[in-house]
Parts: sequence; structure tokens; C-alpha cells
Amino acid sequence: MVLPAHTMTDWGVLVLAALVIGFSKTGLPGIAVLAIPLAALVLPAKASTGIILPMLIAGDLFAVTYYRRHARWSHLLRLLPYGFVGIVIGYWLLSIVTDGELRPLIGTLILAMLVLAKWRERSGDSGAETISRLHGSFFAFFMGVAAGIATMMANAAGPIMALYLLAMDLPKQEFIGTGAWYFFVVNCFKVPFSWHLGLINHDSLLLNLTLLPATVVGAVAGIMVVRHIPQRLFVNIVQALTIVAAIKLLF
Repeated sequence: MVLPAHTMTDWGVLVLAALVIGFSKTGLPGIAVLAIPLAALVLPAKASTGIILPMLIAGDLFAVTYYRRHARWSHLLRLLPYGFVGIVIGYWLLSIVTDGELRPLIGTLILAMLVLAKWRERSGDSGAETISRLHGSFFAFFMGVAAGIATMMANAAGPIMALYLLAMDLPKQEFIGTGAWYFFVVNCFKVPFSWHLGLINHDSLLLNLTLLPATVVGAVAGIMVVRHIPQRLFVNIVQALTIVAAIKLLF
């Protein structure tokens, strides 16, 4: 895969995508959904997937370094094995199902679960009762496998993971730290599969290196902004971005 030549406008779009990815990893997780279509504007679909993954890992590395004390490892150890299974399934499904066929299904499931969560909230279901039921069911298994499949096939696990962490009712630092560690491990696990599929190569890594400063700037901006966002507003923003991401997957 040889990446096409880029105009100044193309470079501007790619720099913006890198800034968004960095910001999403340390500030508002759901905003990363904007980076994928931005990269796809100036790169072929497969090339954009190969460019996005190392950028995500760079942002993850920055986030896990800063939020390393805030991760909830009980959630991580519950989810990661299922995420690995989902990645392997997604790797196999790539030869059968296109990401265009998978995305509407993921979007529909996310919206259905958001509606269910809102219905429980309005019916007076307490957070503790909801979490107790979720922990006693196949919720972690379902979300872990679904996130693994979605991230391998479409880099679309963000809203699924956000939905799971919202259900766990975590403070914003633990929300970001837990999500950062999850995606850092899962994204690194994806690299050999993506390399084998030709989605990552020497040319794409060179472009990633060029865009790295923008990712770092975005990550620093995310840390500065999230400090000033109240917990309730943080949850509302993540919920709104999750809905936007789910709707985007439908079309």
C-alpha cells in the first residue's frame, strides 16, 4: 500500500484528526469518532485504518501515563479476555463481512442499550441495582466481545466501551484511566493482525511519526480541559457523543 501525495489541505485535515485523537484519549473519549471520517476524507479507506491505529496507540500511551493511578483493574481484567476473543473473531470476519455491513448493527445495538439505560433511570432504578444486575449477567462478556469485533473491523469500539464504563458509574478520572488502559492493551494486540492485513506498513508509520506532535498537543489539551468539567457535565457529554457515534455508524 503506497500512500498518495498530500496537499496542504490534506495535511491540515490529518493534523486535525491527530489533534482530535489526542484530545479524546485524555479529555472527552467519545470525540474520537470524528477522527475516523476526517482521515477517510484524504486517504483510501484501508489506508486510513492503518494510519488511525498507531495514532490511537500514541494517544493511549500518553493517557495511561498520566492517568495510571486511576484505572479500575477489576473492570479491565473482566473485559480484556473477551476483547481479545472479539479481535480474533473480527479478524476472521474481515474475510466475510465488510465494516460497512457491521457498522449499522453496532450502531443499532448501542442506541438500543442507551434507550434501555434511560428507561431504567426514569423508572427509578438505582445505579447500584443496575450495576449489580449487570455484574451478575453476561453484560461484560457481551460488551467485551462486541468491542473487540468492532475495533478490529471498524475502529468503532469507542461508544461500546463508553457505554460499559457509564454503566459502571465511574468518576471521570477513573473513566478515562480505565478506558485508556483497555484501549492501549487492545490496540497493541491488534497491531500484528493489521500488519498482516497490510493496513500498517513502513509508509504509514512514517506518516504517523510526522503527525505525532499533533497527537501529543491534543492529549495535553484534553488533560487541561477535563480538569474544569464537572462530573455530571462530563457524563452528559460522553452520553451525547456516544449517541452521535452510534447514529454515525448507522449511515
